[in-house]
Amino acid sequence: MHTDSRMIYVSLFGIKENNQHFYIIMSRKLSIVLMLACATATLASAQGWGGRRSPADTLRSTVVEGNRVIFQIYAPQAQQVGVSGDLPGRVQFSKEENGVWKGRLERIDNGVYRYQFNVDGVSVFDPRSELAGETRALLKVQPTGDEFFAMKNVPHGALAQRWYYSRTLKTPRRMHVWTPPGYEKSDQKLPVLYLIHGGGDNDASWPGVGAAGWILDNLLAEGKMVPMIVVMPNGTITGVPNEVPPFAEDMITDIIPFIEANYAVKTDKDSRAIAGLSMGGMETMEVAFPHYDMFSWVWVMSSSFAPGQDPKAEATRLGLYENAAKMNRSFKLMIFSQGGPSDIAYRNLQNTRKELDAAGLKYDYKENAQAGHSWYTWRADLYDLAQRLFK
Repeated sequence: MHTDSRMIYVSLFGIKENNQHFYIIMSRKLSIVLMLACATATLASAQGWGGRRSPADTLRSTVVEGNRVIFQIYAPQAQQVGVSGDLPGRVQFSKEENGVWKGRLERIDNGVYRYQFNVDGVSVFDPRSELAGETRALLKVQPTGDEFFAMKNVPHGALAQRWYYSRTLKTPRRMHVWTPPGYEKSDQKLPVLYLIHGGGDNDASWPGVGAAGWILDNLLAEGKMVPMIVVMPNGTITGVPNEVPPFAEDMITDIIPFIEANYAVKTDKDSRAIAGLSMGGMETMEVAFPHYDMFSWVWVMSSSFAPGQDPKAEATRLGLYENAAKMNRSFKLMIFSQGGPSDIAYRNLQNTRKELDAAGLKYDYKENAQAGHSWYTWRADLYDLAQRLFK
């Protein structure tokens, strides 16, 4: 079988006590069925709507302990599991009762390594890698090329990968930042949209499958949006059972200060917007509700209060009953949107809305695109959102 040996730098998630990191290169072999299965399972379980909980939800696929590495993969139906690559030694795996296969490499020097799992003779990428979303194949179908998310012959902005050190999480983290055409030569300060992906994805998802850069390029070329900077942070924190609160702290403590220290941006609340889909919608509320005085524009896509939690308790925890009147004065735009009744977050949001209404929060509600819990819906949301901001 032909092998696609694309190499991607990824970080081992085990952090040694001195905060040094190993880095490896993962070699991805083509396995469409397994890729789709892993992607679907990860998306549903990580976002918490309709997904059955499993050990894979919080599994750390690589754990570094000194100069030893532990590899782990959830494959309950597998008969044999291994790992291959540039690793200095053979790794023997054993299956635990919960369906997790675990193998140990007892000695490895500091360096850069490639690896891939082998499940019943098939080579697969690491489904729990922080960058796993970037290894999924993209199928782009554009019959006419006139779609609002198509790449057109217009001036294009710059899309940068930026690394920063998170004091909150005590580790380097990555974000993507889109700046409009001509920003490099301009001294004009711009407003900022913080745009968050959903569970099972990372900061490359909005500029990738979300086509965010092309949507923004087209809108700006058509004069339909205000020039702005769009920051797409990584809302996924691997190995943490509930990543929403620590991400919110990272946003306030590290991400926003990093952007405001390194980019020519306006820093008043009227020039700051935040939006997110699914798990990112929960993170949006986790950031914006307690810090309502920092944002004027808030959009929650296909999301709700945390599934499985009492909506009233969540509303109380986030200060909704206490501060709804202040939020109403602070937020120029507060929207909750979904992809119609087929959206897997639909029922949870209806329950959440009861608490929003009881607290007196003013917001708009819309069912955009009628495409369920999908990127088709969220691309349409961004197309709508970008045209409303900072006006």
